[in-house]
Amino acid sequence: MPFKNLPETLQHALKAREYDKPTAVQAAVIENDADGRDLIVSAQTGSGKTVAFGLAMSPQILEDTGKMPFLVEPLALIIAPTRELALQVSRELSWLYADAGAQIATCVGGMDASKERRSLRKGAHIIVGTPGRLRDHLERGALDLAKLRVTVLDEADEMLDMGFRDDLEEILDATPDDRRTLLFSATMPKQIVSLAKRYQNDAMRISTVGEDRGHGDISYEVITVAPADTENAVVNLLRYHEAESAMLFCGTRDAVRRLHASLVERGFSAVALSGEHTQAERNQAMQALRNKRARVCVATDVAARGLDLPTLSLVIHVEIPRDPEALQHRSGRTGRAGRKGTAVIIAPYQRRKRVERMLRDAKVRAEWKDSPSREDIIAKDNERMMSGLLEPIEIDEEDRKMAELLLEKKTPEEIAVALVQAHRAKMPAPEKMLDKVQQSQPRDSGPRAGFEDTVWYSMNVGHNQRADARWILPVLCRRGHITKNEIGAIRINGDTTLFEVPRKVSAKFMEAVTKSHGSGNDDTDDIEISQFNGTPREAAKRRGRDGGREGGRGGGRDSDRGRSSGRDGRKYSSRPTYGNKHGRDGGRDGPRDEGKRGGRGGEDSSERGGYKGRGGGDRSTGVRNDKKRDFGDRSARDGDFKKREGGSFKKREEGSGFKKRDGANGSKKTESKSGAKPALTGKLSGSFDGDKPVVAKKMKRPHRGKRPIQRKPK
Repeated sequence: MPFKNLPETLQHALKAREYDKPTAVQAAVIENDADGRDLIVSAQTGSGKTVAFGLAMSPQILEDTGKMPFLVEPLALIIAPTRELALQVSRELSWLYADAGAQIATCVGGMDASKERRSLRKGAHIIVGTPGRLRDHLERGALDLAKLRVTVLDEADEMLDMGFRDDLEEILDATPDDRRTLLFSATMPKQIVSLAKRYQNDAMRISTVGEDRGHGDISYEVITVAPADTENAVVNLLRYHEAESAMLFCGTRDAVRRLHASLVERGFSAVALSGEHTQAERNQAMQALRNKRARVCVATDVAARGLDLPTLSLVIHVEIPRDPEALQHRSGRTGRAGRKGTAVIIAPYQRRKRVERMLRDAKVRAEWKDSPSREDIIAKDNERMMSGLLEPIEIDEEDRKMAELLLEKKTPEEIAVALVQAHRAKMPAPEKMLDKVQQSQPRDSGPRAGFEDTVWYSMNVGHNQRADARWILPVLCRRGHITKNEIGAIRINGDTTLFEVPRKVSAKFMEAVTKSHGSGNDDTDDIEISQFNGTPREAAKRRGRDGGREGGRGGGRDSDRGRSSGRDGRKYSSRPTYGNKHGRDGGRDGPRDEGKRGGRGGEDSSERGGYKGRGGGDRSTGVRNDKKRDFGDRSARDGDFKKREGGSFKKREEGSGFKKRDGANGSKKTESKSGAKPALTGKLSGSFDGDKPVVAKKMKRPHRGKRPIQRKPK
């Protein structure tokens, strides 16, 4: 049905904009039942809410002639959550009330406040602004709301989410009690209901949101990709759809900055929109989209509310929306006012369940697809190019002369080929996507598909750096531009980690790793990844053979450094272990106090106090001591305990008590069975009872990053 019960000036403006009939929300707010009442309107995004409240407030601000009254104080106040939405509302109301002679002023953050105050002093019928800037003008006395007749809260739920509740309450408290309050929002949470109860009187509830929350004019698609292929998928989607205008939503400002720079480098005419840009930059970006100087806008959720671009037909969720409401508002930038649109969600493989759950909560049905391939894009380009070239054209005389000149020098086939090449040269090249790999294979079916021929790589982190597979997998995917399905077995050792990659992607993997090493884009970019010689099994066999040769029969002992030497004289360090009473693995039997360090057939060359060892290594003290610290020798008499200081032994003075180390507090004295009172120095302490050493326990130190061990008092 056509618009009815409206002043002639508004009907003329709607007809000029080709508004033939009102939308559902527009028809509801101009009904006789809603006339003069406070309204709580919940409507689908893109349903024409701005024009709806513009029409709804007309009886309060227009005279019977359809014109604005003599300008004295503001008559209507519209509050919007963001600068872009406020400026857009101002533009919409400007053409709607142009014939009525309305003066409209905008007050938004980021603009010149002094100019806004001068505009308010001159007078304005309608004021549109953001909460923070309006409150600032109100407190400075530049904004007078004493004669206000209508207040409109646009996207009220978003304003409360952004923390503007105090600002809204202060502004509304400064308005007259008999004002009319219109509250518009796409969703209606509890905070909105409580705000309405406080500032509205007998409000009428209008809801045009059906049971199916999905927008009927928007088709939803989900593209599953590898995490490293997200950017390539964005490029291919833009090339496949070739939308007149497209909006790409990212989660952070950094992501917007990186993606925008990458698209511009590839040849797309793109602009960026986020909170780090000034208001002038944001205005220029929006104007470039409206003037078609730019076709792609990369934005954060700051652009997800209320922005209306008539030519926008494609929305790409580069990063998954945080909740169903964010999905609804992002996607609502397209498919507005009866136009069709497409919303595409790029979902990494590991986020599939999260996307399914979000779509279910949003009551949206989406079609799951693969990313467009190069072949799909080329076929689509050919179809569009053929359709464009076959359209009828008007030929002027200059173009005809140029065509005849070309036909004299080139054949028609050569001219056609040149035309095709020129057409393709204007468009960025599509990206090659990674091949999909089967995610799982039965355990008893041999190697996983694609892992029959693999290459092993090594990275310089392991258990000692607290690395695990859940941390290593995303690092490898990010550094090597591969998916987790292209990473085979992972072997985590002490300071290294070994992993396998299919040979068919190994060259691309190493190229990506080399480029990303030391780039500074990530904390893990300094981790060294290199190709491993052979496989872990072959390396273990090599270590076994080398160990057998180096610690072979008849080998000598280097007692000064705790190393064992084989036939060829090569030395190796072994991990120290406790000795065996009888030298189980070899060595001569002898008294305990001779401190034999037995090897397999090796000779003894150390006579320090302690047990004999099993194999090569440092067994001089009989105590497991990774840092090779000595706690004294057996020549101490009368309980005196010797301490190594500066490489020499020094006798401890009697009665000096226990000593502090490096400024630390002294620890508890330990008495031996023989009555001596040795001091705890360093990490180890002990005394002797005849030939048997009495060993104090190593002082426990809490693991780095964990809470200290709490001991109960005895």
